[in-house]
Amino acid sequence: MATEPAHFARTEDGGFMPTRFALSHWGDDHLNGPAVVGLAAQVLESQCGSAEFMPARLTVDLFRAARLASTVVDVRVVRDGRRVRGAECDVIQDGRAVARATLIQYRRSSAPPGRQWIAPMPHPSPPPPDDQVVPFVGSDAGWTRTPGDHQNDSRKRFYNRGINVVAGEKVSPFVRAAMIAEATSLVTNLGTDGIGYINGDLTVALSRLPVDEWICIQGDSHLACDGIAVGTATLFDHHGAFGSGVTTAVANPAAQIDFSTQSFDRRGLNYE
Repeated sequence: MATEPAHFARTEDGGFMPTRFALSHWGDDHLNGPAVVGLAAQVLESQCGSAEFMPARLTVDLFRAARLASTVVDVRVVRDGRRVRGAECDVIQDGRAVARATLIQYRRSSAPPGRQWIAPMPHPSPPPPDDQVVPFVGSDAGWTRTPGDHQNDSRKRFYNRGINVVAGEKVSPFVRAAMIAEATSLVTNLGTDGIGYINGDLTVALSRLPVDEWICIQGDSHLACDGIAVGTATLFDHHGAFGSGVTTAVANPAAQIDFSTQSFDRRGLNYE
């Protein structure tokens, strides 16, 4: 019987085995960022989440290439306070941590009095979603399903609903937002010759959870000097902006991804 695509399958020993959908364009057996970020987010939320608390910030340090190998996640509670909760986890392969994630949650409450300055944030006009998994990429070239069409120097957008992190387990709004926020690297580092910066982290900050399955992320800034880049982006659902993504990245020209030479599986292979 056909199954929906997912980044990982659970193993009998309680771990996770990556699938082909978790593979990256950076190397034949390298995992993509959304797979690693999604796994960390899902395990942290499942073990440390609470309906009374908002998962407001997730930071994932991607300090070693994750590969097509059995994976385990080790979770630790750092603080379990009345208003603030903190937890962290290591994503481990072959006995070594390949990523470390920190989740900060705040107890939901009412807003304080007064008004604050809010930057104008026009909502990007997304394409109409359909039942396909492969996302849309947008720039001055319009919306298409091929990132090679957007190897230009204009502002980038990415419109996606993602796939399940673990086979047979539906992703939550928080995990979906975290996975799509990993495209901060795509929408800020994609240029005229493809992507030559590889991000070593992701921070996603959320004021609320998304209400839609399809989420748009739009690049806001790309700053670079001496082979180091910083990118910021904003996440949108149909109600408007609800979160931000930030990545730092290092130049990786030896493995430059030229999307104009790549082909894409409409069942959901990722773009990084």
